[in-house]
Amino acid sequence: MTVDQIQEEIINEFSLLDGDMEMTVFYIMELGQKLPEMPESEKTEDNVVKGCQSKVWLTGKIEDNKVYFTADSNTAITKGLVSLLVRIFNGQTPDTILHADLYFMNKIGMERFIGTQRSNGFAAMIKQMKLYALAFKTKLEVKS
Repeated sequence: MTVDQIQEEIINEFSLLDGDMEMTVFYIMELGQKLPEMPESEKTEDNVVKGCQSKVWLTGKIEDNKVYFTADSNTAITKGLVSLLVRIFNGQTPDTILHADLYFMNKIGMERFIGTQRSNGFAAMIKQMKLYALAFKTKLEVKS
């Protein structure tokens, strides 16, 4: 699936919640619970996303020219938020990640339920994922 197709899927899921703030927050936390378990060995200071109020750990790897992320957080809502990004970016090429226009946040009205601090942290998560993509792109170009 493309980045846009996945974003449309997310927008549709959130539209079913009818803008109900409480249901939306519970749904985000539920998404976080579905995030694949991150090994404790990867929850190191080096893998912490800088700029997040909560602790967010993020790692990336490249297989067959596609990027795959593993992530976790010490708070349920932040774990849910990072799970959305993992869902969108996993299995995409570095170029796709670097040029992705993420618009789902505005369409689902995310700013209404995450506040400024979390918005900054969310932006930091996106930035970190794009940095991984850039590093992998550079690595692939050096190989070829």
